[in-house]
Amino acid sequence: MRMFLGEYQPNITEGSRIALPKRIRDQIRGNELILSRGFEKCIFVYDKEDWITEAKKQVENPITDQLTRDLKRYMFSGSVEAVIDVQGRIVLPSSLKEYAGIDKSTVVIGAGDHIEIWDGENWKKHLEKISARLAG
Repeated sequence: MRMFLGEYQPNITEGSRIALPKRIRDQIRGNELILSRGFEKCIFVYDKEDWITEAKKQVENPITDQLTRDLKRYMFSGSVEAVIDVQGRIVLPSSLKEYAGIDKSTVVIGAGDHIEIWDGENWKKHLEKISARLAG
């Protein structure tokens, strides 16, 4: 089982390109990813095979349930395919950058079964909330 771990601070280059850390890239099968709106204003990044597994779970849920319909809309409408280039970079679509509030400072974290890309300041604030809640 693959496990995405760690916290990294890569730069955004050429406006929308971000280099994925080698330790993260080494866990990805192939070079195809799915980028999606995450929760708490971050970008979720899935290995394409893992995304298909996760998507199947959502598709199998009953469409008669309002929460299920809303989650599908949220999940699929905000998702795009991406390819890792030969330099280990991906392009962040402007819609996802805007959603996550990403400007110049980014943090890439391993979150177990997926990767998350955060604006540096938003991650710092969110991590402080998590720490306070867990210590609390």
